[in-house]
Amino acid sequence: MATELEELIGFLSSPSPQLRKAAIEIVQGLTGSDEGIQTLASHASLALPPLCRLLFDSSLDISSASADALINLSQAPDLASKLVSLGVVAASMEAMYKRPELAQKLVMLLVNLTQVEAGVNALLQVGDEKMEGLYVSKLVRSFCRSSSADSGENAFEHVASVLINISKAEAGRRVLLEPKRGLLKQVVRQSDSTNPIRKKGVCSTIRNCCFEADNQLQNLLIIAEYLWPALLLPVSGKKIYSEEDRSKMPPELSNVLSHEREVVEDPEIRQEALEAIYMISMQEAGRKALWAVNGPRILQVGYEDEEDPKVMEAYEQIGSLLVGNDGAE
Repeated sequence: MATELEELIGFLSSPSPQLRKAAIEIVQGLTGSDEGIQTLASHASLALPPLCRLLFDSSLDISSASADALINLSQAPDLASKLVSLGVVAASMEAMYKRPELAQKLVMLLVNLTQVEAGVNALLQVGDEKMEGLYVSKLVRSFCRSSSADSGENAFEHVASVLINISKAEAGRRVLLEPKRGLLKQVVRQSDSTNPIRKKGVCSTIRNCCFEADNQLQNLLIIAEYLWPALLLPVSGKKIYSEEDRSKMPPELSNVLSHEREVVEDPEIRQEALEAIYMISMQEAGRKALWAVNGPRILQVGYEDEEDPKVMEAYEQIGSLLVGNDGAE
């Protein structure tokens, strides 16, 4: 005989919109507590498929409640993996463009799903040569287009967190760094955003991609016009730079450093920018590129203003690479 929970789950597939709505609202409420999530997890094979189908329900209230429930459930890694196996990554990508009102919630769902390896692979479409990178390209395009709403919250701002997750994987870095796609270039150009979620996400994604500096340095330096400002400006300190210093920099750096500017307050962003510079500077061509934009002088001035011990240590790590090395190897 069916339990009360099994009956409730059954109502998620009812032909009656009223019953579906009542059932999803109860399920959504259950996912708001650890105990409720555990209860549903014990019936995952029954509960998850109808929840996924409800993302496409004709009622926005029902599909929205379903998205909320899936977001809560997907915070548990084992449930996230099960959702990935049910095709929720593809379903989310389809639904967010068919139902723009759900885009923000579905991006949050993808943030959770890409915390697990299977979710990263599903979003990258690994193994499908014709389709690989298509979902990521769509998300990056939406992320960059929506930046005009930078001052406030917008539907695609949390793509920044998805990018962090996929760039932790070698396959993700490969897709982002592929020159023909130009995805990293689009992402890097968001580095001057005033939105803290975007700014942190972009910096972390760049830093993760720099783990490929030993074999993809050229693909990083090909976007140097955008990459160096993204990495050097957050660690440039507060001072207005002298004309002599600026004369040795490209316009994208010298123009900004010729006047007062807001300091990047988040020490994690400064530290990650320095870690990225360090990985680039470990390569001879990377050190030459850094010297070519007068990067060491920027790091010297920035270090003088720095007060955070961890960030100071990151400056010093780069300094140990550059001491006695003027880039003329």
